[in-house]
Amino acid sequence: MAARTSNKSAVAAVLLGTLAILAVPAGVAASRLLEEVRLVEGLEIAVAVGFVLSLLAIALSRRARFHLERRVFPTGGRTVRTARFLAWTAMYIVVTAALALAFYAALRWVE
Repeated sequence: MAARTSNKSAVAAVLLGTLAILAVPAGVAASRLLEEVRLVEGLEIAVAVGFVLSLLAIALSRRARFHLERRVFPTGGRTVRTARFLAWTAMYIVVTAALALAFYAALRWVE
């Protein structure tokens, strides 16, 4: 029986994907809790941070999948699938928030 090996890239991708998903709600929460931070400013920072984190999570999940496919005894497939799901979900959330900011900017510009 093969020794159980951990895929560090998959674990890191799960962590980064989770942080990227939580970036947008953290920006909204910061705007609610801190008086000097407006919602738009909080979302601008959150979108940028979430985008970088989700790109890193996607890259790490791809690396983890690459290593999983080349193993003789592939273990850890569930972690890799979870990492991919979280990374892409984070990217969708960040892109949606970026589109909301873009529409807000377009409406302000037309005004």
